[in-house]
Amino acid sequence: MRQARAGGAPARPSHRRAIVHVLSPDEQETRRWGLDEGDEIVPGRHALQRLGGGHRYEAYLAFDDHLHALVVAKLVRPHLAEDEHTLEGLRAEWAMLSRLDHPAILRGFGAVLDGTRPHLVLEHLEGPRLSSLIRRHGPLPPEQLIPLALQLCSALQYMAAEGVVHLDVKPANTIMSGPPRLIDLSVAMTHADAAGLDHSVGTDTYMAPEQCLPHDLGPVGAAADVWGLGATLYRAATGKRPFSKGDPDSPETAVRWPQLVLEADPEPLPPAVAEPVMACLDREPQRRPLAGELTDAFEPVLRSQARPRLSGLKPRWR
Repeated sequence: MRQARAGGAPARPSHRRAIVHVLSPDEQETRRWGLDEGDEIVPGRHALQRLGGGHRYEAYLAFDDHLHALVVAKLVRPHLAEDEHTLEGLRAEWAMLSRLDHPAILRGFGAVLDGTRPHLVLEHLEGPRLSSLIRRHGPLPPEQLIPLALQLCSALQYMAAEGVVHLDVKPANTIMSGPPRLIDLSVAMTHADAAGLDHSVGTDTYMAPEQCLPHDLGPVGAAADVWGLGATLYRAATGKRPFSKGDPDSPETAVRWPQLVLEADPEPLPPAVAEPVMACLDREPQRRPLAGELTDAFEPVLRSQARPRLSGLKPRWR
């Protein structure tokens, strides 16, 4: 078993579209680790609570003895623990986590890249996903929306300077902690690798047009993350997606990705943020602003917001 604390950049895994087999409840149970509170993941790291999972991974809240802190263990599912394609993806994600270091990007603390339970050791963040927050409470008020925008702009400007594109900026990959954090580097790649894409990568609803059809509309680069930022802020500001949800099984590209043919409606956006958000959603990548330029657009809005006053709490001397 090899526990990594640093890593190079392995070859990127393929992101081709897979045929998904819908599992029965019994099959699902056999493909879960089924760890209970206190069960050992590896020596010195113990599961506390299952947080959720996807097709390839399960996430557990865990306690790490060496860090003496709560962490999140992102485990490869049992039936994929020896699958080279899945392990290649795990190595690539760890390489990205090792490469990036920014206050608004999720941190990685280590990785077990082989053995019985391959997994990443990730920072535990207190706070809901932005997608959950919107679903429960509706659009964000301006005092939450603008700081969120500034943090995401900061993270994306840094990633662009590091030569990395996230490729999956969306509300579900944004944790509303203090400060908000961008998570999930599982499909992130270097600018050079992104420019060479010949297939779609990301989440359909939040993908830039060039991500949908990189062969025809590419190359894919940092501007794709700016589109994802704009789509995320549109959802946060209005409670609605900027484009209708497409049909992922349709052979018609315009039906699968409505953003290829439709324009977002600026009307629901608050006037103070409408212009920069709509600029992010320009179909032409070269016309979208840089993330750092968006900071210049959002900061005056932040300064114009009313600040809380504590005058009512001043003691009265007699």
